[in-house]
Amino acid sequence: MTRVVIIGGGFGGLRAALGLRHPSVEVTLIDRRNFHLFQPLLYQVATGGLSPGNIAVPLRHVLRRHPNVRVLLGEVIGIDVERREVEVAAATLDGPQGARTVPYDRLVVATGMRHDYRGHDAWEARAPGLKSIEDAIAIRRRILLAFEAAEHAESPLQVDPLLTFVIVGGGPTGVELAGTLAEIARATLRHEFRSIDPRRARILLVEGGPRVLGSFPEPLSARAARDLARLGIELRTSTRVKEIGEGQVELEHGGVTETIRAKTVVWAAGVRASPIGAMLGAEVDRIGRVKVNEDLSVPGRPEIFVIGDLASTGLPGLAPVAMQMGEHVARRILGRASGPFRYRDRGTMAVIGRAAAVADFGRVRLTGYAAWLAWLFVHLVQLVLFGNKVLVLCQWAWNYLTFGRPARIITERGRE
Repeated sequence: MTRVVIIGGGFGGLRAALGLRHPSVEVTLIDRRNFHLFQPLLYQVATGGLSPGNIAVPLRHVLRRHPNVRVLLGEVIGIDVERREVEVAAATLDGPQGARTVPYDRLVVATGMRHDYRGHDAWEARAPGLKSIEDAIAIRRRILLAFEAAEHAESPLQVDPLLTFVIVGGGPTGVELAGTLAEIARATLRHEFRSIDPRRARILLVEGGPRVLGSFPEPLSARAARDLARLGIELRTSTRVKEIGEGQVELEHGGVTETIRAKTVVWAAGVRASPIGAMLGAEVDRIGRVKVNEDLSVPGRPEIFVIGDLASTGLPGLAPVAMQMGEHVARRILGRASGPFRYRDRGTMAVIGRAAAVADFGRVRLTGYAAWLAWLFVHLVQLVLFGNKVLVLCQWAWNYLTFGRPARIITERGRE
């Protein structure tokens, strides 16, 4: 019996666990959360379009028909690569408690990425990122409270910074957040306030590179920029953030510094690998990703595999990449595959707003309504459970017909 330990229940880790349904292996999946999260749709939770339960499913439920797989809810606090043991602290009401060791013959590490504020860790409290359910709820709270506070304001000097939103990072997450926020202000909230006009909201998208969606072909990037401008979003490319203070952001472009008074700032620029990668004692790149062999194993440690965003392979940090890596590693462990990992590129896409998106499928490039339909289809297919597919499809249809966002709920900090 081969003992396999998988750390992380994201796209790569879950796909590896599902692929290891075989009586010859005993699988233990360890995660800090009891659910698998569909991260590409987190921005819709942050903007009230979907509820957390629409994009998160319990790991035990997904794996209930895999009797050789057990799930441990806990936090990995150490990895002994010589003894081939993972040290895990159990999750309790009071936080991680105690420690137990879980032995392995094969180890799969798929713990992903976290925010990176490029040496300015103090910015995190003022500009939250978007990597977890808790992040999404916190951002939703900030956005909605900004409009509520503006309704109380007594002068335009008070209203303007409350209705100014700065999103840092012009990648897919930043673009999707900016486009959705613009639609909330211009359509969803249009008739819901009496003292303010939500359509006056000012939304700035700040990108350090020369164009948004820099990883996309230039024509698609240019189309995305036009669609964002059509929504009234101010694009600030080739612009870097110098400081994020209390109620303001300092931007620098061409040597000129500008101060933007804004109460709501969201960080969608820069990531750093999970610290668990460093526990392996392997070589890492500048952002902490583990350098792996072509078969995704760690050099000198053929029993350890690193997959998903944590692996430094030159491939983009996309869900399909992680899923294909998980499938490849599962086949290798079962002896059904050999040789290097080969990624089958199925394209990249980003949604800008209502019936507006860009999609790059290599020889085929789509924009506008066609790209938006392709984006809807791909994301529905990738959701794990059929029930989630139905719920999300129905919610999207209702949102499209009514411009509504029914999950606009303001909760206590970090709670749903």
